[in-house]
Amino acid sequence: MDILSKIKRLAIARKLIFTRKAEDERLLDGLTIDDIIESITRAAAIKKIIRSKSSGRVLKKEKLYIIESPNLSGTWIYTKGTTRKTKDGDVFYVLVSSKMSV
Repeated sequence: MDILSKIKRLAIARKLIFTRKAEDERLLDGLTIDDIIESITRAAAIKKIIRSKSSGRVLKKEKLYIIESPNLSGTWIYTKGTTRKTKDGDVFYVLVSSKMSV
């Protein structure tokens, strides 16, 4: 399974974890978790893949996936995150998200 399909399946299953910053940005922009899920699931492609430079990363070469896509209302949303394994299975860990694209 390709990574975008995996991320979409995790979003549909609501297996998302937001950092505090991502949650704050989501609320500041007036976006719901459903808006984020809609945006991720409507994405045609991952816009960019970058290497994490964060000291809090789990893996040495952790990849961050940048997705820009509209929700069902047409609001373009920027999401950046990575997949991680937890004791309960895989999740999409949203690091910087919920910003309306400009």
